[in-house]
Amino acid sequence: MEQTYQYAWIIPFLPLPVPMLIGLGHLLFPTATKSLRRMWAFQSVLLLSIVMIFSLNLSIQQINSSSVYQYVWSWIINNDFSLEFGYLIDPLTSIMSILITTVGIMVLIYSDNYITSMLGLVTSSNLIQIYIFWELVGMCSYLLIGFWFTRPVAAKACQKAFVTNRVGDFGLLLGILGFYWIMGSFEFRDLFQIFNNLISNNEVNSVFVTLCVVLLFAGAIAKSAQFPLHVWLPDAMEGPTPISALIHAATMVAVGIFLVARLMPLFIRGFAYSTMSQLGYMMLALGMGSYRSALFHLITHAYSKALLLLGSGSVIHSMETLVGYCPKKSQNMVLMGGLKKHVPITKNSFLLGRLSLCGIPPLACFWSKDEILNNSWLYSPIFAIIAWSTAGFTAFYMCWIYLLTFEGHLNVHFQNYSGKRNTPLYSISLWGKEGSKISNKNLNFCLKSDPNLSFYSAF
Repeated sequence: MEQTYQYAWIIPFLPLPVPMLIGLGHLLFPTATKSLRRMWAFQSVLLLSIVMIFSLNLSIQQINSSSVYQYVWSWIINNDFSLEFGYLIDPLTSIMSILITTVGIMVLIYSDNYITSMLGLVTSSNLIQIYIFWELVGMCSYLLIGFWFTRPVAAKACQKAFVTNRVGDFGLLLGILGFYWIMGSFEFRDLFQIFNNLISNNEVNSVFVTLCVVLLFAGAIAKSAQFPLHVWLPDAMEGPTPISALIHAATMVAVGIFLVARLMPLFIRGFAYSTMSQLGYMMLALGMGSYRSALFHLITHAYSKALLLLGSGSVIHSMETLVGYCPKKSQNMVLMGGLKKHVPITKNSFLLGRLSLCGIPPLACFWSKDEILNNSWLYSPIFAIIAWSTAGFTAFYMCWIYLLTFEGHLNVHFQNYSGKRNTPLYSISLWGKEGSKISNKNLNFCLKSDPNLSFYSAF
């Protein structure tokens, strides 16, 4: 066991060599690197699989053991101050590592520096390491959302994500510095004990503590796309589909939940002086002190959302064979309908993810949502009513999306048009069965009825 913990530091760094080599190869040998992309994909999946197995092993060993802190390196500034770098392995670290690696490897198979930053964040042993990897995650998300930087919409989306998250990151930095000023330590193993002693002895200014907690929470709000710093998340879909799946399911939006869960003792005592309410199911559960329910829902939601987003990418890809490469058309649900005949595997996977997200038993999200709703009712009937209402809205819009996309009749048909695609038309290339081939290159689409058909009339 000790030997396993001793080498746990390789978890965040093992996926790192492949993206670095790919970037260097694109810079020096672009043609050769592109021709070997299949080889790079295999290596990425292999390294991430090793990390996943290692994370599972750590989780199994964590079942009957306490948290472990492993010292790696220290930066001595002067005799009074030194900053240690290490990694902390506890149940929260184990859960997040499994979540990130399993969803990440599924996304890689469907389609990794990003994974490195996330794993480094969840294994961090102090607030400074958290902040460093926090910024790396933000930088990667900015670059990935703006992957198609020549498209004005994608360029604006990545800029919006960058600016919005800078607001939260600035609050996080101020909160970290504020707690260091109070307690004189960045280390988690010292932080909570010192803080509890100061609170017990009434040696800390409650207003200042509340302010620091609010600043830390601002960072979590921005990364988890909670109101009022939520505006960047819808535009994050401008990136490639695998990136959207990573951002929405297992990485960036989960960082805020992880931060609140990691610093839960500070939030419990700090928010005792305030009346702030939490938004979102996971934040709601953490706000009620239901730590396990929040993490449970984080895990179930991540897998369901990844399934839905990858399925949506499959639908968009199949629509592009009809309408050509045009995001405004291939992603327009008004032009869809009746796709269940053409992409049955995608339809089934999307239906499974939808039912889970709606909380239908016995699927995963039912159990986590039920736990949160039960705890919210015991905590406050008002919170319970709000939570039940949002659950109903979730079921409504997920059913709406499914019916618009897969049921009814296809709202596009072919007309004389010279398209750019030279390849035969397939119903789907990855998740569904191959459809009929059409060799005619003169394709176009138009609405079956009025060209001014609205989004609501298609429902």
